Order: sequence, then C-alpha cells, then structure tokens
Amino acid sequence: MTLISFVVPAYQVQAYLSECLDSILGQPFDDVEVIGVDDHSPDGSGDILADYAARDHRVRVVRLAENVGLGSARNVGLDLASGEYVWFVDGDDWLAPDCLIEVAARLRATRPDVLVVDHVRVRWNDRATRSAMADVFPEPPGTATFRLRERPEALRLLHTAWNKLVRREFLVDLGLRFEPGWYEDVPFSYPVLMAAEQIGVLDRVCLNYRQRRAGAITRTRGDRHFEVFVQWHRVFRWMDERAPAVDDLRPAVFERMIWHYLTVLGNGERIAPELRPAFFAQITADHARWLPPGGYPAPEGVEGLKHRLVAAGRWRTFSALRAANQLREAARRRIHRARPVARRTARRGRDALLHEYYRAELRRPLDPTLAVYAAYWYRGYGCNPAAIYETARRLAPQVRGVWIVRRDRVGTLPPGVEYVVAGTREYHRVLARATWLVNNVNFPDFVRKRPGSVHVQTHHGTPVKVMGLDQQRYPVGAGGMDFTKLLRRVDRWDYSISANSFSTQMWERAYPAAYTTLEVGYPRNDRLATATATEVREVRARLGIAPGDRVVLYAPTHREHLPGYRPPFDPGLLLDMLGPAGRLLMRSHYFHDRGRRPGAGGPVHAHGGPRLLDVSGHGRVEDLYLAADVLVTDYSSAMFDYAVLDRPIVVYAPDWEAYRLARGVYLDLLAEPPGAVTTSFPGLLDLFRSGAVDAPAATEARQRFRARFCALDDGHAAERVVRRVFLDRPGSDRPAA
Repeated sequence: MTLISFVVPAYQVQAYLSECLDSILGQPFDDVEVIGVDDHSPDGSGDILADYAARDHRVRVVRLAENVGLGSARNVGLDLASGEYVWFVDGDDWLAPDCLIEVAARLRATRPDVLVVDHVRVRWNDRATRSAMADVFPEPPGTATFRLRERPEALRLLHTAWNKLVRREFLVDLGLRFEPGWYEDVPFSYPVLMAAEQIGVLDRVCLNYRQRRAGAITRTRGDRHFEVFVQWHRVFRWMDERAPAVDDLRPAVFERMIWHYLTVLGNGERIAPELRPAFFAQITADHARWLPPGGYPAPEGVEGLKHRLVAAGRWRTFSALRAANQLREAARRRIHRARPVARRTARRGRDALLHEYYRAELRRPLDPTLAVYAAYWYRGYGCNPAAIYETARRLAPQVRGVWIVRRDRVGTLPPGVEYVVAGTREYHRVLARATWLVNNVNFPDFVRKRPGSVHVQTHHGTPVKVMGLDQQRYPVGAGGMDFTKLLRRVDRWDYSISANSFSTQMWERAYPAAYTTLEVGYPRNDRLATATATEVREVRARLGIAPGDRVVLYAPTHREHLPGYRPPFDPGLLLDMLGPAGRLLMRSHYFHDRGRRPGAGGPVHAHGGPRLLDVSGHGRVEDLYLAADVLVTDYSSAMFDYAVLDRPIVVYAPDWEAYRLARGVYLDLLAEPPGAVTTSFPGLLDLFRSGAVDAPAATEARQRFRARFCALDDGHAAERVVRRVFLDRPGSDRPAA
C-alpha cells in the first residue's frame, strides 16, 4: 500500500499549482500518490494537472463537471485515495524540501491516527511567519503519541486539514466528510482530533501556507463569512451525538470557537462595518447556546475582556474598545515611520509645478477619446503597444492615440504618430486625462488610477527568468527592488495581456492583483504570423542582405546581476563556420544601449568583417526576426517570438547554472528547449558544423515548444485586445476555433 495519498483540489490556482506539485513529486521519497481534483476551474489548473499526470504515473486526475467547492472536492479525492495516510494539500501551498523523509519515518515508527505537522505562513513579500507550534509546545512534543484529553493544548494548533496527515482507514471508519461552504476545515479538524486514539506532532516545518494577496477567502469581504457559525454548530452537534464520551473536551473546544469567531470579526478584510453588529450578535447567541455547564478557561487580559463583552452582548462597548486599539496601533505606526524633520523635500522647483499641474488636471473629466501609449520607459515606438495602436487606428478610429517618448527618441517615431515628450506639461496632461493607458512596463509611481480609466499592461515577453514578487527569492538579481511600490503599480492594471497559458500562470503569481487576464497571444507577433515572402525579401534588402545569404541573429539577454557581462562569443569564428554566404546580426539587450544614439548601428568590422552587422539600434526587432534564418539566444523572450516563424533556434547558455541559481528561471531551457542547445562557444560552433541546428531532433523540439507557447499567435492578437478593451466586447478576446 502506498504510504501517503496527497489530495490536491485545484480551483483558480494555475499560478501556483506547478510549484505545489513539484514540491510533492520532487521529494527524495516517492512512496506517494497525488489525486488532483480539478474543481471545474475556469483557468488552466485542469490542464496543468493533466500534464503532470501524463508525465508522472503517481499523479491521477479527476475533472468535475461543475464547481463543488473545496470541501466537496476533497471528498472526491478521498474516495479515490489508496494510501495508508491522506494529506489534503491546497493547490496554492507547497511542501518544504525533503520534509517527507521525516514525515514518513514518523508515520512508520508510531502509526498515529493523526500526525500534525508544523507550517509557516508565507506572505506575498516572501516573509515567513512561524505558526503557534512553539507557543503551544514550549518543550518539544517528542515522538510519543497521545489522546487529545491528555494534551488538550493541541487544540490551539491551527484547525486546518493541510497541517494534518490522517490515517485513511481511521477516517473512513469515523465516517467524517468535509462539509460544503466556507470554513469547511472546522467540522473536520476538531472531530478528527477528538476521535483519534493516537495523535502525533512533528515540530518540523513541512508546509508553506501561502498568504495570497488576491483571491483568498480570508481577504474577501462579504456575508459568506457568517458560514463560520454553521460549521461550528456542526462541531457541537457532533459532540452532542457522542456525549458523554467527549464532554470533558467541551470547555476547550468552546474556547476555540469564541477565539475563532473573534478572529473573523476582528479581520477588517472579511467583515464589512455594516455587518459587524449582526456578526457580534450571533457570537453572543452561540456563547449562550453552547456554553458548557461548568464554564470554560477564558483568556486573561484584553482577550478575556472581549469574551466577557460577548457574553453580555455589549456590542457598543466592544466596538469602542476595538476603535481605541486601532487608534493606538495607528499612532505607533506613525511614530515608527517618522523621519527627521530636516529631510529633503521630495519635489522642488519645476517638478513641483508640474506635479501641481498634474493634480489639477486630475480634477478635470477624463477625455473619452484619448488613449496614451508607451513602451520600454519611453524609449520609442514598438512592441505590443505599437501593434495595439495600429490596430486601434483601424478598428476604433474614434480613439485618439498619443505616444509618450523621450526627447532624444522623437526622431524614431513613424510619420503621422502623435506624441508628447516625457516630463513636459503636455505629458502630465495626457497622463491625467487619458481614458486608456497602454504600456509594456509600468507608468511612473506618481500616475494615479482614476475611476473610469483603463490601464493595459501588455508586458514585453514570455518570461524565462523570474519576475515580480518571485524575484524576492533571488535577491542577487532583484537589485534592491521595492516590492511594495511594485504592487502599488500593479494595482493600477485593469488588463494583463498574456501570450500563452504559461505566461498567464507566471504573471498571476509574480503580480498578484485584481486585474483581468487577456490570454490572446502577443500583439507584436501578429506581424510575424502574417508576414509574406515579399515582406521578408524587402526587409532583408533594406538590411543589405543578399537573397542567398544565410543570416544568423544573435540576441543575448541582460544580466542585471552581472553588469558588463558578455557571454563568450567570437563573431569571426562563427562567420568562418557559416562560410562565405553567412551573415551575422548582433543585437544587444535594450538595457545595454541606454546611451546609444537612436538608430545607431551598422557594420562592425572588428572580428567579423563586413558580414557582421550591429543591429542593436534598429527600431523594430520584428524586422530582424523576419530577416534571420536562425536565432541564437540564451534566456531572452526573443525565442518565443521567433518560434512563431517556425525557423531554427539555438539556445547558447554558457552560464546556465550560475544564471539559474542567481537570477532564477521559470523554464528549464536545457530540458525543454526550442531547438538545439549548448553551454559553450565551441559547442555552438559544433552545432553549426554538424548541421544539428536544423536536424530532426531540433525540429521536433521546436514543434513541441511552438505547441506550448505559440498556439495563440495567429495574427489576430491585437485585434482581440482592441475589441475587448476599446470596443468593450466581452468574449471577443477568445481566439476563433
């Protein structure tokens, strides 16, 4: 018999589900099975489960025909489980590395009915908060098992299903199921502990409990939080049915009930102010209904006062006490944040005047016809915003598009494009008045999200390297990022444009907020998907490339953690390998050419002769993709765009191990490449020498890569964005069948 069956329900957790499954399946202990339950999730969670099941025989998947909720989904998984123990792990949480070795050892040594394991809460900023384990058990609990009445303090451990491994036969004999509704863990966890003959505690952190910034019920306001009362009523009815066998546990369980009610009431993100009096009244009613005849061990101090006010039904006094505590805490925070009086004033002179002008413009109505576009920190016209702009001019001519550019980039704009220069009075005016703001990076921090305005974040590539909040785990590459400010910018987004399901999952994890994802393909790739042979010939001719030339485009990415680093690369040796008809285009990352004169570029004769062309200053990278016969890159998103053309791609990653560890990656390019792969420059030369660049193995890898990442790039991505965002047509963002 398998030792542990993991039941993993999945509903709208596509951003986190892979991390959860990897944390289970990647343990150095494999006597496990995973029952993945797709609770009719509207996102890609079901497909992720299916993909893991196809690759790992330990994973089984069941897809539900309708959404039944977490509790019922767990029941489905429990019915399919075959392991000796069952562990219910939510799809957005993940196991600690190597924890299963200790868990399995404890299970086999003591055979408990329930094993409670330790956990940490991990917030969006990657800060971990320990559980109450050390407070409940100041002395290590040891390996001996116990009954709850022998150590009733165990009730103070968090009442969730995911911090407990339960012997399946014990659970089946008990006849306990998860109930529907919110707070479904309550009528599961307490009866399990009360019924168990042998409880074990493993004081080793085994699970990371993710505190999601958006989407969790603990951060959702509404009247569904009143369901906590229904769940606790089930606990006490269960105890009534087993009286007097569990009567001695009533006082401790009652104390936990009142503690839980007050915790929910005290969380401003759950109970709206207008609902708090009714919620408090229900606590008072339950206090009178379920109070044990001999009383209960009420806490001391302020918490004890709260219990007494609940018993007396004194809502106004309770509310006043809560308000006083909040004022005291706010004062403490203000003192903590105080800075020296002599600090430098943030804005002076002209900047202050412009800021005041911006604030004045914010008081004027939005311009219902104005859309503002920007790309790459105002470096010019390009990428997804340019593709959306061009399509909007055709499909939504009533919308006036204005670009923001730096003064030194004005000359790179196509003829007829209306623009304002960054930092000017006109710049502040359009930012304040625009109905639509479209960018592939974030607008500056001073930009306000106005009611009625629509912010569209297009991004600028399918991510290989980790982004956003995920960079907190890789501080070398984060470079002093302020993640709190980052999330304030993300909160302005109304739409996030995604090229594929993989990107959607990563963006939702890296940038958690309430925006709507438009998984439509990348607008900038429309040109690649629809390019004709004539257009390709014209682009090559403009670059001075003859019809018979074989063109290699080399486009490495930026290493922000290694300023000035350049991968080992000898253009002359590669051109020698390509032969007389070989041409090499070299394009640096845009971070490398911040001081480059716009449009700069041209022949680079050193080490390559006239067949080497520096195209770092070329305005439209799509031209270079169309001109190239082969792309050589490392961790750049260029590979995803170029794959649309279905031409050979070579991954040249000489610092793969160092980059992966220091910068962090979402995708193992050596295991799932878009073509041939090498980690050395001699190896790169060998790939071209041997013909492996476009050999059958490389072609097959590219086809798998295209199927996963390029399926939506059909030439109509920008059109789908415009119809949804500018023409307000829900459902128009879906690709045609």
